Amino acid sequence: MAKPIAEMEVERVTIEVPDTKTIRLKWPPGYDIDFKTGQFITLFWPDAPEYKRAYSLSSCALDRGFYDISVQRDGKMGTRLVDWIKPGDRLRVIPPTGRFLPVFEPGRPLLCLAGGSGVTPFRGFVREATRRGLDTSITLLYSVRTSQDIIFRHEFEQLAAANPHFVFRVTATRQPAPEPWPGRVGRIATAWIAEHLTDLPRTVFYACGSNAFVESAERILQQELGVGKEQLRTEKWG
Repeated sequence: MAKPIAEMEVERVTIEVPDTKTIRLKWPPGYDIDFKTGQFITLFWPDAPEYKRAYSLSSCALDRGFYDISVQRDGKMGTRLVDWIKPGDRLRVIPPTGRFLPVFEPGRPLLCLAGGSGVTPFRGFVREATRRGLDTSITLLYSVRTSQDIIFRHEFEQLAAANPHFVFRVTATRQPAPEPWPGRVGRIATAWIAEHLTDLPRTVFYACGSNAFVESAERILQQELGVGKEQLRTEKWG
């Protein structure tokens, strides 16, 4: 059966970093769909139905009445959304689907690797775990170009303060020398991941970002740390 397509109004647009905005799409009257944190929706403009693009939800399944997506300026759809979207605009939305889902099981830590805008689904992971009061250990290792490119920085810091089971760490790969940055520099590497492992055999690993980022993460996890394929979940964006 074909999934119902709904037209939704843009309720709010929030600038996260210079090239990324979070777009809130308000559910229309009577719209009430069950979905899971970590899934994605597919969008298209009413005037361009032939061009569709999928975006991970940056909200979680406990957020009702709206979908949040966080879009980086990239390609036709990403550029139009970031540069031109405004409250009151309308988009057509194919309901959520996908299997990049958080495993909330007792005694199973989650270790999440994110590159750039690949951090967006993990906001939903941590939101749900925190609001439900779960004791699931979630570690998010996030690679950005500079400290000015940290998407959801303040929310993740607030979640880390509220949730003793959540660890948020950032590494900057191209931090300009004159700008102060007390955090780590360089790419995500084997030793840095190993520092945050507590129970490798029971950990579920996630990697989300560009093809190159995810492929590098897969290589480190499987070839250098011996992570089993069944423990690994990936989402590649272009």
